[in-house]
Amino acid sequence: MQKFERDLRLEILNSLLTTPHRELAKVADGHKEMRGLDPIFYGHLAVWYQRNGDVRDHKEVFIGNLLASDSGEHREAGYMLLQDLPPYQVARVVDFLKQHLGKAPRSARTAVARYLRRRERDPKQFDRAALRGRKAMKHLYATLHIAPGVRANEILFGAAPPEDSLAHTLKQIAKAETPEAQAQMIVEHAIPYTVAIGAVSKVTPVVLVALIASMSPQEVINNLKSLKARGAMDHPDVKALIDDKLKQAETHGRVSVFKTQVAADAADLDTETAARLSKIADTQIKTRGTIKRSTALLVDKSGSMDCAIELGKRIAAMISGVAEAGLWVYAFDTLAYPVTAKGAELSDWERAFQLIKAGGGTSVGCALETMRLKKQVAEQIILVTDEGENTAPYFADVYEAYKRDLNVAPSVVIVKVGRAGNWVENKLKEKQVTVDTFTFAGDYYALPNLVPLLTRPSRLELLMEILDTPLPERDEW
Repeated sequence: MQKFERDLRLEILNSLLTTPHRELAKVADGHKEMRGLDPIFYGHLAVWYQRNGDVRDHKEVFIGNLLASDSGEHREAGYMLLQDLPPYQVARVVDFLKQHLGKAPRSARTAVARYLRRRERDPKQFDRAALRGRKAMKHLYATLHIAPGVRANEILFGAAPPEDSLAHTLKQIAKAETPEAQAQMIVEHAIPYTVAIGAVSKVTPVVLVALIASMSPQEVINNLKSLKARGAMDHPDVKALIDDKLKQAETHGRVSVFKTQVAADAADLDTETAARLSKIADTQIKTRGTIKRSTALLVDKSGSMDCAIELGKRIAAMISGVAEAGLWVYAFDTLAYPVTAKGAELSDWERAFQLIKAGGGTSVGCALETMRLKKQVAEQIILVTDEGENTAPYFADVYEAYKRDLNVAPSVVIVKVGRAGNWVENKLKEKQVTVDTFTFAGDYYALPNLVPLLTRPSRLELLMEILDTPLPERDEW
């Protein structure tokens, strides 16, 4: 039983490398099982992930499970964590609970009631929440049968919102006779882009400047495709304002790392802007810590392993900027090919991998054997492979020789791709090698969740850090 529980913790960490894309049922069973078998660890992991994780879907499932738990400490933690979510995520937590429990438990209703009442007490906060998440706010009141206050009712459900509300201001923007007048009101009241764009009559450069000025760095990144479609990249002053927001994004605390690359791919941006987005991702990754152990990244390039090559580029770009103790990168089939980039950006690694093509047999051990012969000492090894090893030297055998000759016992992280088996994993475990496995399902957005494991000196220290994360307690209001 002890071995199963230990493996289950790793399965949960593995699941964090996937993004359900709002299909929360895909990860619900694993979360529920973990909560039942190791409730202490699960509670601390849920809080730790809110601070360190990237995938909103998992954050919502964590909070939902805490609110549905039999543990009072869990419910208290879920209660407090829910207060920091935007309305649309609160609504998704409630819907998740209803779908999986048949109804939202009383703890969830209490937490949501507090969430809504606190915002009602602060008109500015309520107006912002209602402007950005009007549909979600209405859904919360209605689905949980919570009666809105007078002002909240007028804003969300009435035909004539109060004159001091942003909902009223939005109506005035739509009625304004000139783009200049609309721009002035957008700036004065800091109307969000996604809301204002539907109210303006004509998107002129003046309006674009007003819209962008009101946007956070993350909002600019999220809406680059829309901004480009409206000519923002063609006007020098507007483009300069976008560049300034992207510069701020490098050090902004609320920027999603790989949404930057998603934005670059979706918007078909110019080279300069795409480079800025890559720099943002690189800078944000560095805020998560540094890799202090010498590291080897070994990427399978055997037949049908195009996905491993693409993933290898991404991992190399992600960790090369934070690897302080040395990084060796090899692509392998039955021969190891050293891969060296002239920089740490994804574009640098794209060029470095340019001539690496999938083909040939699979000797996972050949790259490590090359490192042994060259006396390249790595304290941790990342394998990107489907584990379809069919040619000597075999990785587990080479590992023993590498350990003996270089006097080092590197930990191994296997990032599984394609229709992965467990051949290499099982052989390493037979030899009592420290090995973690992560199944990559094609979602680069979740990839930064791999970083915490690589920046901690050991898996045990990562688990200890998670367990030391305190659970929040309900405060008074």
